[in-house]
Amino acid sequence: MRTTSFALLLIFSLSVRAETITVAVASNFAGPMADLVEQFEQKTGHQVRSAAASTGMLFAAVTNGAKYSALLAADEQRPRLLEERGLGVAGSRFTFAIGRLELWSADPGLAGADCRAQLEDLGPRRLAIANPVTAPYGAAAKSFLQAAGLWEGVESRLVYGQNIAQTLQFVVTRNASLGLIAVAQADSGRLPEAACRWRVPASMHEPIIQQAILLHPAADNDVAVAFLEFLRSGDGKGIIRSHGYEVPD
Repeated sequence: MRTTSFALLLIFSLSVRAETITVAVASNFAGPMADLVEQFEQKTGHQVRSAAASTGMLFAAVTNGAKYSALLAADEQRPRLLEERGLGVAGSRFTFAIGRLELWSADPGLAGADCRAQLEDLGPRRLAIANPVTAPYGAAAKSFLQAAGLWEGVESRLVYGQNIAQTLQFVVTRNASLGLIAVAQADSGRLPEAACRWRVPASMHEPIIQQAILLHPAADNDVAVAFLEFLRSGDGKGIIRSHGYEVPD
């Protein structure tokens, strides 16, 4: 990977032809990605397109030859596998965000209720989580439910979203009374008022460490390198924090 600095790219961005890169991004990070892209494009004149899906689906696409410039995953496992398989640029992998889970409901029947207590006896209600096989936030949700001794009691009442974005949609449209969604979604300010909400303690599930990696089709692409550097910059970290994520020091 070239070590072209983001600052150097800014200096020359107005004198070179604008380029377009495509970045694969985990569904939970679509909101922050939009803000990051907007600022990056304003600063550089280059364009960034996003392809959002579950991390598992994006990983499968990359291994099947999709020509993305970079992957912003919702876990650390898939970027590491891409690096090990030679599909990601060695040494380019880094943690850009750490996610958290929140139990959230828009069901008027749960207004003012103890959200956490509902998991002890869902009754006829449905609980939405992302697919634990393809979506890291779904894997974290299952980890929490198992650690809390709740999995067997709720398993028959689960509704699975293909990704965390679809999981949120199930809860907002009340196809599920409750959902385990990303804190960043719950804090986005774009949702209807919550009937109840409860933040899952970080100690009750595996950390949701989100890593990015430069992919080999863009190994010599200065714009892709610069976008990942922007992600790690003070401005980039500020945007990520503003969406409810923790960022590494």
